[in-house]
Amino acid sequence: MDERKPIVIAMNGITGRMGYRQHLVRSILAIRDDGGLLLPDGSRVQVEPILVGRNEAKLKDIAARHNVERWTTDQEGIITDPEVDIYFDAQTTSRRFAALSAAINAGKHIFTEKPTAETLDEAVELAHLADDKDITVGVVHDKLYLPGLVKLRRLVDEGFFGRILSMRGEFGYWVFEGEVQPAQRPSWNYRKEDGGGMMVDMFCHWNYVLEGILGDVKSVYSHAVTHIPTRWDEDGKAYDATADDAAYAIFEVETPSGDTVVVQLNSSWAVRVHRRELVEFQVDGTLGSAVAGLFHCESQQRANTPKASWDPDVPTDIDFMSQWEEVPANADLGNGFRAQWEEFLRDVLAGRKHRYELYSAARGVQLAALGEQSSNEGRRLEVPEIK
Repeated sequence: MDERKPIVIAMNGITGRMGYRQHLVRSILAIRDDGGLLLPDGSRVQVEPILVGRNEAKLKDIAARHNVERWTTDQEGIITDPEVDIYFDAQTTSRRFAALSAAINAGKHIFTEKPTAETLDEAVELAHLADDKDITVGVVHDKLYLPGLVKLRRLVDEGFFGRILSMRGEFGYWVFEGEVQPAQRPSWNYRKEDGGGMMVDMFCHWNYVLEGILGDVKSVYSHAVTHIPTRWDEDGKAYDATADDAAYAIFEVETPSGDTVVVQLNSSWAVRVHRRELVEFQVDGTLGSAVAGLFHCESQQRANTPKASWDPDVPTDIDFMSQWEEVPANADLGNGFRAQWEEFLRDVLAGRKHRYELYSAARGVQLAALGEQSSNEGRRLEVPEIK
């Protein structure tokens, strides 16, 4: 496409929290207000969002507040609009497959939240559909662009860990039930019939995090739980929580060198936080270890590892926490959503593939489905290759 013209982006689902805050305000509008997308040759190309949604009042309000000229409730019309270059989707998952299919068939470049579909068959169908089109497709993998995981990946690339042995991850926080204090997540998240559930929500994230840091997921053993069976909705009415609010899983991951890494990941909306961030990952290897959140990353080399010993009768005098060293950023690491948007937009302008595409998204849908099956059947499952 002509780099001198603004990139016109139809943004569907920006009235939701994530679509509004991260994708519209902190990414596309931030790029616009900085003078446009900075290209490798030092020039800039402007971005022009079109707001798309079902709530006319909300769209008009957001457009007025942020000086956005165009908005529409006509999703079908905007997808086929010849002026639109990119279709972005942050709707609820149940509406995404149809919208993405229409946009791909219309020849639009695609950038989308995940899961890309409610079922694995639909997710794979989308990937195959895009293969037949001359378009650039990207799926949001925001966590891999955040400072903590950027640093963690750099340690992997530089061989800091030696042979990687294991990863442990803790994600979650206490989501209030809604009876006394309002819940900080929407009620549909806790109704399976409405697409809610911890595994459906988070396993698509864990798949791309594991792929981006360690390697391919080869097996899964999981256990899903509904710890809190009754919650209260936005109107203060009690309802049965039919979806899992916690998932405990063990994955086997194969690194590019062929080693197997054992990964344990706990995800819960019924846990109180006793860590620096809402999610943290610890990677242990023969030569060193590191603990990373979304923003911080601390490491400890083998030579600096304290010689701990177990004696339950004597309090330890080792301050373990003080012996970890913060990993420097060594670069300006800004908002992860904006960073991926900028990479994707440059890929569109260059006419090349984006590194995180619909097959990656399909693998996330697959892992969530296998996680549910593993929990239901109480057994470890292999992860087959998607073709």
